[in-house]
Amino acid sequence: MTEYGDRYLIGNQREQVSRFRTRVMLLVPLAAILYQVYVPRFWDVLGLFDLPLLVTIYFALMRRSQMAGIFIGAGIGLAQDALTIKQPLGMFGIVETLVGYFAASVGLRIDVEHSAIRFLLAYFFYFFHQLIYWVLARGLLGRLIPFELQRTLVLGLLNAVVGVTLFHFLDKLREPA
Repeated sequence: MTEYGDRYLIGNQREQVSRFRTRVMLLVPLAAILYQVYVPRFWDVLGLFDLPLLVTIYFALMRRSQMAGIFIGAGIGLAQDALTIKQPLGMFGIVETLVGYFAASVGLRIDVEHSAIRFLLAYFFYFFHQLIYWVLARGLLGRLIPFELQRTLVLGLLNAVVGVTLFHFLDKLREPA
């Protein structure tokens, strides 16, 4: 793989690395985190959507850089930890960092511009996020929280649908190539 400016060559395929304005990279995650913290206080059902996770997945996939994915995931996760009262500091930071890294790794390997691929990736990474959080809560904190497989699978589908819609909106915020 050779880097040429903002393009990566993988075999004969050229992958476009998406660029975003700095204010987009700051305001979109901030809005997602504020949504996650404040909106479910008024409408419980809207707490089912994990917008910070979906934003992490999107930016990591589009940047196609594992280092960028790590920093995006860590930044969003730690900000989410800082604003969430019930969670121990660092749990979302660790999990979102892993999601950012692996999403960027996938973004390097496959074309992530298609809605079906985005749906599958959002679904997979939601499940991955929940599973890793559960493992860390049991392993690091000694919390014996149950892993509700059926609920996680259904919420994964719901978040994947919201993710595809959100990704389409965020595509409009990309800088032109």
